[in-house]
Amino acid sequence: MFKHILFVCIGNICRSPSAEVMMRDALAGRGIEVTSAGLGALVNHGIDATAQELLVERGLDGSAHRARQVTPQILSAADLVLVMEKKHLKRIMEIAPEASGKSFLLGKWNEDCEIPDPYRQQRPAFEHVYRLMAEGVESWKRYV
Repeated sequence: MFKHILFVCIGNICRSPSAEVMMRDALAGRGIEVTSAGLGALVNHGIDATAQELLVERGLDGSAHRARQVTPQILSAADLVLVMEKKHLKRIMEIAPEASGKSFLLGKWNEDCEIPDPYRQQRPAFEHVYRLMAEGVESWKRYV
């Protein structure tokens, strides 16, 4: 049973906080903590404006988010770590090898789909990434 799900990307201002909010909503009422962190976090920055806009359009809100740097302790506290790209898995193995067995792509159940970074791109890139994350969240729901 998963009690704590951690999403990881690079800056912790676009993908991982959006996926965090989406998963928290999808698992509401189940007593599962959902958090996020970044491998190269823009510490204390809020969620990207375009990412927040897409969440709000779907009745969600990431405005309380503040980016944080992933640490071995944060990885250790999670029961499941979901990342956006294969290179994130490799980096987690370097930071905390013991977390490798509980770290997977968000797109694992969607043919190991990687979710590209939309940072500093136009809204269509964010919309594409949002769709991929929504599919990933939906596919993981049955396993958590």
